[in-house]
Amino acid sequence: MEKKDKILQDKELGPLVIHVNQRAKRLIFRTKSDAIYVSVPPGTTTAEITDAINQLRVKLRGFKEKVTRPLIDLNYRIDTEYFKLSLVSGQRDKFLAHSELGEMRIVCPPSANFADEELQEWLHKVIEEALRRNAKIILPPRLYMLSGQHNLPYKSVKINSSRGRWGSCSTRKTINLSYFLVLLPQHLIDYVLLHELCHTREMNHGDRFWALLNSMTDGKALQLREELKNYKTEV
Repeated sequence: MEKKDKILQDKELGPLVIHVNQRAKRLIFRTKSDAIYVSVPPGTTTAEITDAINQLRVKLRGFKEKVTRPLIDLNYRIDTEYFKLSLVSGQRDKFLAHSELGEMRIVCPPSANFADEELQEWLHKVIEEALRRNAKIILPPRLYMLSGQHNLPYKSVKINSSRGRWGSCSTRKTINLSYFLVLLPQHLIDYVLLHELCHTREMNHGDRFWALLNSMTDGKALQLREELKNYKTEV
């Protein structure tokens, strides 16, 4: 059974999500709008993590200040291949969310105060729930097709809300996929799915893993990995 991520609360930096990565050789910090994500090697103690945080506190604080979630208001748009979102002004005194496959429209009351933190949290939850529903429809069939095409069977697939990673594969061949994947273009969705399918045969990122992934991506595995860095697991 996979261990759940551990969350440390820091008065200055906020939540830090600690993820044990079997392949990690050192601590890796990634700052996002909702938390700081820390990948650590197996056996890393809480004291070692705390010491690293304190040593990097100034840098982490600077990164945290730069990462701010965009305000979701009438000017906010998502326009991707598999998901489109728009907010429009309505006449009623309450919010109405209309969602269907690949598209969401939120009708907002004229008096909406988009600076309100509780409203922003609600909007994020509504949008992310729509992403989850879309991901459950779009991703599993695509994974199944690629699995059969490349003869890389897996046991099961789960859709989650991961912000620290696009996907993962357990030693039991259970593949986890972040619902934020539906915000990616098709070729990068396929790259992530193929990446995790390759882990059903090669659990590390050694030469054989990259050779296998390259054989499925026309030799562009590393190029696609770099392109993926331009996208974030958040709205």
